Amino acid sequence: MPKKYDITIGLTGNPNVGKSTLFNTLTGSKQHVGNWPGKTVEKKTGNFKFHDNTIQIVDLPGAYSLTAYTEEETVTSDFILQEKPNVVVQVIDAQNFTRNLFVTVQLIELSAPLILAINMADLARSEGFSFDLKELSKLLGLPVIEINAKTGDNINKLNEAVIKKSFSKKSSIIKLTYGTEIDDELTKLNTFISKKEKISKQEIHWLSLKLLEGDYRADQELNKKPYYLELKKTVQKSIEHLELIFGKDINSILTSTRYGFINGLCKTVVKKENIKNNRILSNSFDNIAMHKIWGIPLFLFTTWLLFQITFKVSKPLMGLIETFFSWLGEHLTQILTSWGASNWTISLFTEGIIGGVGGVLIFIPIIGILFLLIALLEDSGYMARVAYIMDKFMHKIGLHGKAFIPLILGFGCNVPGIMATRTLETKKDRLLTMLINPFMSCGARLPVYALFTGAFFSAYQGWIIFSLYLLGIIVAIIMGLIFKKFLSQKLSSPFVIELPPYRLPSIKGLLIHAWERIWLFIKKAGTIILVFSVIIWALASLPMGVEYGSETSWAGSLGKVVTPVFKPLGFGNWQSSVALIFGFVAKEVVVGTFGTLYGIEDAENNITSLHHALQQDFTPLSSYAFMVFVLLYVPCMAVLAVIKRETNSWKWMFFVAIYTTTIAWLVSFIIYQGGRLLGLE
Repeated sequence: MPKKYDITIGLTGNPNVGKSTLFNTLTGSKQHVGNWPGKTVEKKTGNFKFHDNTIQIVDLPGAYSLTAYTEEETVTSDFILQEKPNVVVQVIDAQNFTRNLFVTVQLIELSAPLILAINMADLARSEGFSFDLKELSKLLGLPVIEINAKTGDNINKLNEAVIKKSFSKKSSIIKLTYGTEIDDELTKLNTFISKKEKISKQEIHWLSLKLLEGDYRADQELNKKPYYLELKKTVQKSIEHLELIFGKDINSILTSTRYGFINGLCKTVVKKENIKNNRILSNSFDNIAMHKIWGIPLFLFTTWLLFQITFKVSKPLMGLIETFFSWLGEHLTQILTSWGASNWTISLFTEGIIGGVGGVLIFIPIIGILFLLIALLEDSGYMARVAYIMDKFMHKIGLHGKAFIPLILGFGCNVPGIMATRTLETKKDRLLTMLINPFMSCGARLPVYALFTGAFFSAYQGWIIFSLYLLGIIVAIIMGLIFKKFLSQKLSSPFVIELPPYRLPSIKGLLIHAWERIWLFIKKAGTIILVFSVIIWALASLPMGVEYGSETSWAGSLGKVVTPVFKPLGFGNWQSSVALIFGFVAKEVVVGTFGTLYGIEDAENNITSLHHALQQDFTPLSSYAFMVFVLLYVPCMAVLAVIKRETNSWKWMFFVAIYTTTIAWLVSFIIYQGGRLLGLE
């Protein structure tokens, strides 16, 4: 069987060094995103052609080390050891040269077929740094290429180096020595393992180092061997001996040695001039962005501004898409009529498919623009500052600082947000974060908000949706505090996060981020929403002879059974009940359900007509209560499925479904009935 790819590249490096930008530059849209087998860490692969070579590139998780303390580090080291890529390209941020070389040293010790891609050297030079990359290449014995991942400068030169390296069996000539005492202990371990295992000297040396460091993956690999206990005792004796001599823990000893080599290397190849630089401006902004008082209000203002821009820019684009679907519905009706199609067939296509799917796709501009702006904040470096200030805030109220990352992911989709809880240290912290993550308003709820705010709050859309996102955060915090008392009394420690320099994001990278979200939305509209639009249309049309979308239809009968539950919340119409029931499949289906059930006949202005239909059954107060219910009630099927998988328990899955719906009912009840008491209806 022929090889699918001529060359496979592993793309590695610290977080925030431009790996994703380089990956996007090389692969464009030829990408696939999934998860590593048995892992929750995201796996991104892509391919491209260069000089008649088909090259696969695997974007490895960002890691500060190759010692398998975290899942990201395990994935990176396992990929290099087990998959044996033809070339490993490490992207290095020239502004943080010394710290980035820590992974370089470990990759060299691993005998990886390594190329260094020095990124953002222009920014480093503006800060007074200069680099002798030829000397660095000579000293390390491997190719070193300066690139600009954002503009694509020297990318062809990097690709040529990759092809040349893939046909070369040479590894770096460097062999790092740790000093007499450490090298003696490593020799003991090397000798022991070499008598038991038939592997290369490089693999033996790497395994010995990892055992000294307490690498979890290395320990797991050997714990079923018959000599494991003897080896464990030998390793422990070596660690105790070294810690006694040096007076500090083994990881500090090895880290100090590596940085000693790195510092000596940098003195030769890196020079620094004392010039004024842009970090003065960066530090000035950080004084506000990370201020203990003003940091959070600035974040809230930024979020509010995000929604204002989203709705101002998306409104005319939504109008164009609405016009297209109106034209499509009108002309499809004429074509089907001329063909002699039955009323049922015409109704299926116009009221079922176009009314359901088209009613959802109209909101593509909102999805695209919002996630484009979020990507802008992430790639610029601002979101890392938000993580820092929110860590402190969350820690003060009893939540683990690391939980902020899964919660932020939940704003895009709750599924990866819940999967990301594996980065948390304890089972209780992971469970707590899973329980509150569904209150983070995912992108699937956004079309529902857009529909109702367009009908009832057109002048204040940004404000209203901002309030819903904020309400979700507040409910998550309150429930987190409550669950914390039952799940754990121990206060979790804060986490350390790297603050990258502010950067101007790549336009191509931003567009790819936005397109990924739009394409996911379109695929869902073409599959799940299409299927359920047809199902809902059938329920609204049956039994034979009833008026379409009437109370006497099967959909009406189903809705009337559930309606009494929602009547105290202000939306006691059966259409809302049916929409919420089917919203369990996917939240976008709520919009498609309304479009299908109301059977809008005004093809020239269907969204406006849907707004008018909603205004007959809702008031501004009850519509807000409805949006709050959609925000808080049972998450979609995919979220419940991943909760079941991550907790390995049906109990927690059903608990999340019941408790979130209960909270949604109570909060919506308070808002609606409280608003009535205040005379808001």
